[in-house]
Amino acid sequence: MPRLSAVSFSTLAALSLVAAGCGRSPDTKTSSAASTPTVSGSTEGSGESTSTITTSTTPVTYASAESAFTSKDYSSAKELFTRYSDGNPENPWGYYMLGLSDWRNGNREEAVTAFDRALQLDPNHRKSLYNSSRVLLELNRPEDAVKRVEQALGQEPMSNEGLRLLGRSKYQVGKVDEAIGAYQKALSVDDHDVWSMNNLGLIYLDRGRSNDAIPPLARAVELRPNAPVFQNNLGMALERSGYPTAAAKAYETAIGLDSTYKKASIGLARVTGGGQIPEETSIDLSTFSQQFQNEIAGWRAEAPVDSSATGVVTDSSVTQPVVDSGLPLGLSDSSRASVEGVSDSLEDSQQE
Repeated sequence: MPRLSAVSFSTLAALSLVAAGCGRSPDTKTSSAASTPTVSGSTEGSGESTSTITTSTTPVTYASAESAFTSKDYSSAKELFTRYSDGNPENPWGYYMLGLSDWRNGNREEAVTAFDRALQLDPNHRKSLYNSSRVLLELNRPEDAVKRVEQALGQEPMSNEGLRLLGRSKYQVGKVDEAIGAYQKALSVDDHDVWSMNNLGLIYLDRGRSNDAIPPLARAVELRPNAPVFQNNLGMALERSGYPTAAAKAYETAIGLDSTYKKASIGLARVTGGGQIPEETSIDLSTFSQQFQNEIAGWRAEAPVDSSATGVVTDSSVTQPVVDSGLPLGLSDSSRASVEGVSDSLEDSQQE
């Protein structure tokens, strides 16, 4: 080792006094600033020095970032997953969760960027494909959404979630028949998919086919009677099909489930205050529900589903594009995700 030049004690003392007189303490240099605590010294008012240890640069674990997300602290989740991804740039799941966090914070463009980073690392990352397509629909970019959904379906063509999302994307680009076909196929895979039932009914309503809308909406309400949005949409189908009394009952149920549901309140006032004559015969919604179940059985017979190869994804996301067609309704879907302990359980969106 080279020998350092000798410096006199008096010279060192003089240099120390100069530094103290300038009011600055020398910077602490370390070989690893990211993992070494910062030490700051202070001699003001005392002949002794004190040290403060700062550990803000402690590496973020996936579990801690996930905990913030599952606690719905999405601002913290964004910060933590940003730091996690900076420290683990090879892991697509970090960017995926960052995308979800951005999305829940309302940062759609940033969410797409994060999902794209995950897809750069893993081009077939299905959850990033599905959820980025949902965000793209919210950004009114349905053509781009269709491409991503179709890419994901190329890996798992019988994914109920993918087929439902394909139906939404196709309808948003104006391909009505393809959208209906996608929902029918989704229901062939999962005959309890209430959101595909709801969305299919909404397409029929939007196209002026209110009678066709009743069976899928009646079945959706039968499976999930506590969903005000389903009750409201069924009320609309019944009202337009000439069943004002049954429609009023559906609207009342929706309001009972959600007293702030303005569109259901407007619908109820419309059917009860407009002097309409109640239908002469009662309507049995269970009959319509059974009719729709028979339709699903027919679709399955036409295109048998291999349940062992469905690869149904339980990813979550929320999709909430608002479709304003002049009707008190909208297209919606929901799902749940469970990936390596990741659970982005976003609630069902009620797009209207």
